[in-house]
Amino acid sequence: MAAKAALLMRVVSASVAVSNRACQIIRDVLKKGELGIVEKGKNDFQTEADRTAQRCIIASLHKQFPKVSIFGEEDDCNMNNLGLTSRLSPFGPCPNKLHTDLSPMALDPSEKISEDLFELGFSDEVLAHDCPEYLKDIKDEEIVIWVDPVDGTAEYTQGLLDHVTCLIGISARGHSVAGIINQPFYNYKAGPDAELGRCIWGIIGLGSFGFTRDVLPKDEFIVTTSRSHSDRLVTETVEACEPTSVVRVGGAGHKVLLLIEGKVHAYVFASKGCKKWDTCAPESVLAAVGGRLTDMHGIKMSYGAGVQRKNTGGILATVSDHDYIVNKVPEHVKEVFDKSVEAQDWPEFELARIQHMNNKDVDQGVKRKKTDTPDSDSSRSTKSDLLADETLDTKL
Repeated sequence: MAAKAALLMRVVSASVAVSNRACQIIRDVLKKGELGIVEKGKNDFQTEADRTAQRCIIASLHKQFPKVSIFGEEDDCNMNNLGLTSRLSPFGPCPNKLHTDLSPMALDPSEKISEDLFELGFSDEVLAHDCPEYLKDIKDEEIVIWVDPVDGTAEYTQGLLDHVTCLIGISARGHSVAGIINQPFYNYKAGPDAELGRCIWGIIGLGSFGFTRDVLPKDEFIVTTSRSHSDRLVTETVEACEPTSVVRVGGAGHKVLLLIEGKVHAYVFASKGCKKWDTCAPESVLAAVGGRLTDMHGIKMSYGAGVQRKNTGGILATVSDHDYIVNKVPEHVKEVFDKSVEAQDWPEFELARIQHMNNKDVDQGVKRKKTDTPDSDSSRSTKSDLLADETLDTKL
């Protein structure tokens, strides 16, 4: 099945498969109890799970798609499609390292990858779908993969396991077009015998799959933001949106899950702390249900291989009424943040994205029921029940 599929569908399918393997690694490291924590910066940690999961993901995808550019959070010598004799640090010396603003505690450029870390399978669930027309002819050199092996590492070390996700974002021609948000500890509160984990994936022009969804109450406006990276600008911008409730949690992937599941209305983060591997995957999954993720100016970011890694324009994400939230951001706050570089015009992509935005009937008939509130260290400014529903696949 994989051999006959379009390249983009094979990349997404392989990414789903390897994300499942990476999440098993993340669970195994925690179970073993030897986290190997390294502090890269203030509230910025790296563990053995980050390092091993990234080796697994990047090595596996590189072996299957050697011409595709891949960037990972824990890399010092990133893969790049520049004709280098060695594109990926774990496979041998990199003759022309691409240094970014990453931690010195990165993968050893001379390290060899153990064979048991390779995951070369494909997800049949993904391959059962037809590739969106505008993506059928995408070539290897037009694709960039952004990997955050453990999004929410601080929360991982603190036992706030609902916050932890594994992110693999896929861009084409600079646009985020597909994403995987894998939640390794989903359902962990159900008891020691519960089956853990779920994989949410989406492709713009096809839809997003594998999650629960509900309709938010219209008389509330709930905002999610960072629990550990807050300052005056973050707080002031959240307050300017006039929320009835604020949910403070870890991880960009987790915050977007709250959005697509109908638990919050907006994700507001007036900070330059996020990077492309934090937002590429969530942006696609969100956009495939009609949402938007932009900077503070309302500009959609580029995810091409040559872009800077930091999202210096901040983060705003919504399922609807995005421009309304952008206009709520005070002008003096916007002046602090850069205007993001946009990807090249791609009319077919924009048409697919707009079709999702216009498909607002997916919420009709969805039942509402109460579920557990977030982990105890997820804080809220006022009380508001978090709502969930049966699994619902949303698509065009």
